[in-house]
Amino acid sequence: MREALSAAREELGPGALVLSTEMVPAPGWRGWMGRRVVRLTAAGEQEAVSGDRPLLPTPRQRRPDPARAGVVAKLTAAGLGSALAEAVAARLSNAECRGGSDIALRKALADELESLAGGVATYEKFEVFVGPPGVGKTTTIAKIAAQERAKSGRTLALVAADAFRAGAIEQLRSYAAVLGAPFRIARNAAELEQALGAARHTSLVDTAGRSPADGHLSEVISVLDRTRGVRTHLVLAADTSAATARRIFDRYQQMRPSRVVITKLDESESIAPLLGVVRERALPVSFLGTGQRVPEDLWRATPAGLAAALLREPATEDTCH
Repeated sequence: MREALSAAREELGPGALVLSTEMVPAPGWRGWMGRRVVRLTAAGEQEAVSGDRPLLPTPRQRRPDPARAGVVAKLTAAGLGSALAEAVAARLSNAECRGGSDIALRKALADELESLAGGVATYEKFEVFVGPPGVGKTTTIAKIAAQERAKSGRTLALVAADAFRAGAIEQLRSYAAVLGAPFRIARNAAELEQALGAARHTSLVDTAGRSPADGHLSEVISVLDRTRGVRTHLVLAADTSAATARRIFDRYQQMRPSRVVITKLDESESIAPLLGVVRERALPVSFLGTGQRVPEDLWRATPAGLAAALLREPATEDTCH
C-alpha cells in the first residue's frame, strides 16, 4: 500500500488525493497462482490557469471494471471474438457482472445474437440450397423434409439439380421415396425451369457444389432470377475459417443468398470464427445442423440456439424451437 501511494504521489504530485484502494488479482500467470496486488485510484491537483479562461478538468482514462473485464475474458476464452464479447458484457448490469450468473450471460449473448436468428417459420415456394461441396446440402434438405412430414404431416417436394456429384441424385431420390415426397431431377437449366414451373408443393432445391462462375450454375442462377418465390440459403460447415468464409460469401454473392445454414457443429471446436463473418455480412442463420442423423440433427436457428452453439452447449427443443 505504501509503495502504491508513493507511486501515485510521484506521478500526480504530493497533494494527490486517494479516492479508493482495493486488492485485486495480479495480472497474467501470477493472478492464476492466487497472487494479489493493490489497485489505488487517486486524483491530482488541478493546475492554476491564468487569465479569464474557465478551469477545465483534466481528462483521465476510466479504469476498466474488473468484474466486466472478467466476463469479457470468460467469453473470449470460450472462443468469442473480442468485439462480440465486449458487446455481450455491455448488456450486463454491474451486479450481473459481479454475480457471474451463467443464466444472465447466456441471455445477454442470445439478445446480442437476436438479429442473426432467422429460423424459418414459413416457407417460400422454392427454398434453394447452395454452397461448396461436402458441406451437407443434400442431408440438410432431407432433414427439413422429414421434420415437416413428422411434425405437421406436410409434404415438401425435392428437386435434385446436382448432376455432378456421384450419387447425389440417387441419394435425394432415396430420401424422397422414404418420405413419399414428390421428386424431380433437373440436370440442366431447361429441366430446372420445367420442374419449378410444374411444382405444386413447396420445393427444396439441391444444387451442385460448384462455383457460381461455372457455366452450369450460371444457367441455374438465370432460371432462379426469373422465378418468383425463391429464397436461397448458403450452406457452410461450422469449422470454416473466417478467411475461407469471406471467400465463399464473395463467390456466391451473385446467387443472392438471404439465409445461412451452419452444418456439422458436432465436428467443430468453435463456430465463433464463422459466426463472426456471418455477423459481419449481416445474413441471418436459418438452420443449425448438429450431426448426420435424419431428421433429428437439425434445428431452426433461434437466439438461444445460436448462443448455445457459441458456448458449445448441446442444442435442445427449448433453445432451438
